[in-house]
Amino acid sequence: MTHAHQYATTVTWTGNLGTGTSGYRDYRRDHDVTTDGRPPIAGSSDPTFRGDPTRWNPEQLLLAALSQCHMLAYLHLCAVNGVTVTDYVDHATGTMTTDNTGTGHFTAVVLHPQVTVAHPDNVDAATALHADAHRACFIANSVNFPVRHEPTTARPT
Repeated sequence: MTHAHQYATTVTWTGNLGTGTSGYRDYRRDHDVTTDGRPPIAGSSDPTFRGDPTRWNPEQLLLAALSQCHMLAYLHLCAVNGVTVTDYVDHATGTMTTDNTGTGHFTAVVLHPQVTVAHPDNVDAATALHADAHRACFIANSVNFPVRHEPTTARPT
C-alpha cells in the first residue's frame, strides 16, 4: 500500500531593482522560500550566476536536503537497532557541471558523516547502518545522480 504525502512551498522573487528583468545585470536573484509556520529561507543564485553569497542557493539546499535525509534515516535506524549515537556531523560535497549553453546538472554527491557512538562494541553496526539509511532516504531515491556516503565512526573518548 502506498501513501501520498503532499508538500507545499512558496518562492517569492524579491530582487526587482525597479526595472524588472530589463537586462541581465538589472535585477538581483534574491528570493524568499516560505511555507506555513516556518521562518523564511533567504535564497539567491550561486555567486557564479550573479547571486548573493550571503543567501542560500538551490544547489546548497539540494545538498542539505540529501544530507538531512540521510542523517534522519540513519538516526532512526540506529535507535531501532540499539546503536546509541552521541554525535553526528556531515560535511557533504556535491559536483555540478555546466556546459557552454549554461545548462547544468549534478553529477555526484558525497556525504561524509562523522558519527560518534556511545559504546565501542557498536562501531561496526553503526558503520553498516549507513547503507540501510541510504536505501531509506527519500531524497536520495528521488535524484538521478549517484549519492555516495563515506562515513567515519568513532568510539567515545
